[in-house]
Formats: sequence, C-alpha cells, structure tokens
Amino acid sequence: MTNDLREYVDPDEGWLRGEIFTNEEIYQRELKEVFGRSWLFLAHDSMLRKPGDFLQTYMGEDPVVVVRQKDCSIKAFLNQCRHRGMRICRADRGRAKTFMCSFHGWAYDLAGKLINVAEEEAYYPQGIDKDAWSAVAVPRIEEYKGFYFGTWDETAPSLVDYLGDMAWYFDAYVDRYPGGLESVAQHKWVIGANWKLNAEQPASDALHGLITHASVLTVRGRRAAREAGLEGDAANLAPPVITGYQYSDPFGHGTGFSEEQPGMTKELRAWEDSIRDQILERVGQKRCDGVKGHGNIFPNFMILDNGTMRVTHPRGPNEFEIWAWTFVPAEAPEEVKESIRIDVLRTFSPGGMFEQDDAENWIEEQRIMRGFKARQSPLAYQSRIGDARMNAPDYPGLTSPHIFSDEAARGMYRHWLRMMEGTSWDELLELKKHRSAEPLAEDRAHVR
Repeated sequence: MTNDLREYVDPDEGWLRGEIFTNEEIYQRELKEVFGRSWLFLAHDSMLRKPGDFLQTYMGEDPVVVVRQKDCSIKAFLNQCRHRGMRICRADRGRAKTFMCSFHGWAYDLAGKLINVAEEEAYYPQGIDKDAWSAVAVPRIEEYKGFYFGTWDETAPSLVDYLGDMAWYFDAYVDRYPGGLESVAQHKWVIGANWKLNAEQPASDALHGLITHASVLTVRGRRAAREAGLEGDAANLAPPVITGYQYSDPFGHGTGFSEEQPGMTKELRAWEDSIRDQILERVGQKRCDGVKGHGNIFPNFMILDNGTMRVTHPRGPNEFEIWAWTFVPAEAPEEVKESIRIDVLRTFSPGGMFEQDDAENWIEEQRIMRGFKARQSPLAYQSRIGDARMNAPDYPGLTSPHIFSDEAARGMYRHWLRMMEGTSWDELLELKKHRSAEPLAEDRAHVR
C-alpha cells in the first residue's frame, strides 16, 4: 500500500475507494492516528454511581478499566498487567476495592497503581519499584453533561473544544430533560464489516431510511395511525415528505435532523408535553421540536433519537463490535422509561427491525469489497457539494440545507484523512479557525 492515502480518498471531489475499508495497513494506522489521538467515549455517570464501581470498555482495540474513585472522580487505565500482559480485570462491570491479575497475582488499586506483588521477596530479592510498574493510565479524562471521554493524546484540545459546535446539537439529546439521563440497558453484538461504514451512517445518511427501512416505516406508521384513532384507508399513511438539515464538523462529527417533531413513543410524547416549558427553557424551540435525528461524535460514538447511544469498537478491518445503551430521562415515570426500552428492543437492538436491515447492508458492502475491482472503483460522496453554509439558518456551524446530503460524510473523511496523515492538533485547530461564512475552501470550486 502506498503511503499516499489521497489515492483512496478525495473528500473535496466527493469520492473514496473501498480499499480504506479492507486494508490491514490502513487499519493499523487508524489504531494509532485516529483511535490513539481522538477523544473516545468511556462511560456515563449513571453507569458508575458509587466509589469502586467499574466497567470494562475499549479505546480502539485497547481494553481499559474505568473506575469511580473514592473521591468520586473517574479514572481509567489499560486493562493489562505490567508483568506478562494479562488482563487485570476479567469482569465486565461491578464494584471492587482492588483488582488482581489472575495469572501471577499482581494487584492494583482503583487508580491502577500496583500495590502488591505475589511472593515479592522471593521473586524480586533485589526489590521492585511498584510505581514504575503500575497500570498505564489514560492520561486525560473529561466530562460533558455526565458523559466521560478519554484520550491517550496529551496534545489533544479540551473535550469542549473537540466537540465544538457539535455540542449544541448533542445537547438536544443529553441536556433536554431536568435530572438528565440514565442508562437502563445494554446490548453487544458483532457485525462483519468495517467500523467506518457504521460511523458514517448516523453522521450523514438519512436517505437509506426511505429505501432500506421502507417496510419497517410502513408498519410503524400504521401502528401510529391506529394509536391516533385512524382506521381503514386513513391508517395507510403515505410516507412523509422529509426535510431538514445536516451538520458537518471540522473534527469529523456529523448529524442529520428533521425540523418536524421527532418520533417518540406515545408515553414519552405525553410526558414531554407535560414538561414542555422546562424543555424549552433548557434547549429552546429548535432543539425541543426539531433537532433530533441521528449523529456521530468522531470517530465512533453514535446518537439515535429514540434513546439509543452506542460505540462501534473496531475489531480489524473487516469486523466491528457494537455496544449500545438505552438512555432514558432519569426523572420520567417508570412507564415512560419502559416504553423507551421496549421501543429500542424493537428497533435498534440486535433483533431490532432497523438494526437487522442496516447490518445486512454493511455486511454485504464488506463482502463485495473483497474483490480487487470492487475496492478500487470510486464510490460517490457528491450529494450537495457546495451548498453548505456557515450559521444558516440559525444553526451553528456548517450545515447543508437538506437532511439528504453527503456533507457530513465528506467532513468525516476529510478529518479522518488529516488524522491519518499525522496532522498535529495545533494544525487541526488552525484549520478549524479558518472556517468562514463561505463554503469550505475545498468546496468553493463546486459552488453552483
């Protein structure tokens, strides 16, 4: 593989080659340059309620343990014993006072500090510096609205700067309700495809919903009509005319949303109506009624408007593992929380109707790109090149004036390419500053 990734990706012209989804060398570079330098989701407050509460997760393919400390702060460290590389913690989650490697018995405290070595006097008669052999700490962890992110890169911008304008859209989901959110369920499953195929979809692809999910939308539409008291032909509603906007962030984040009232369970809608004034005070009318759809915080933390949030953990170039959580308003009545949980089971769980549709697409894409011609043929990412504008109409950042657009996908791959080329965070921040009220400089040649 040539070192020039621009042979495979040209976000400015709007195309890429499938080689970036299948090539092992590209994948190994991603682990270093993308997952080794980005802010990655670790945990939510509700997952770690008390001191000693812990969970295992991944940063790329590196396993980490995330732990609530005695002072209630959050720390994380590489889940790797410094003796022979075994896991320090084998449980998915729980509460602990210490962690002990089950291979040779080295023990670590809640912050990952080595505190005990089995048979230390016999095994190390010369002594051992325990501080030097403590678990490798995640050097930077920051919190946003109860969501904890970590990065291995000490030169990365703050989490708030990393989110940038995406925080305004993220707040429509996570800062909507008094009392915030809590996680009530988790599912994990494996898909035989590249992680980027999943990540780009919530960032920019709304169009697939009308085609891939046509049967599901028909079933859900009829059910909603029956709940509204419609019968016969009136219940066979025509597909809605979808409008909206798409946001593209200079650091690869993206979201698409309709300005219509987002889909939600009847129980949640009734409860939201009862606290509408509080929601309006928190997020304003635009985010109360419209800015809910789907989004991705680069590289792999995804948001869906039915309460699903999830991470796509890479497992080689041809496989990823989804970890999905159901988030509900913490202060909502139990029947509202249960309605959201059941709706997620029906839609975006391993057996969910939408999820099965999507998985089939991603798996088939990956199968096809095993072929030499298939992975070398350019794929079109050219929808609405040149029509994005800054801060218009009253949405922060760069937005495309329709939810059907490839703008956020181009933005995702533009940032991916810069990261993969080793562009420093200082340079990336400087590039972000130069974004103006005009279309991106790279796209100006395409303005119609």
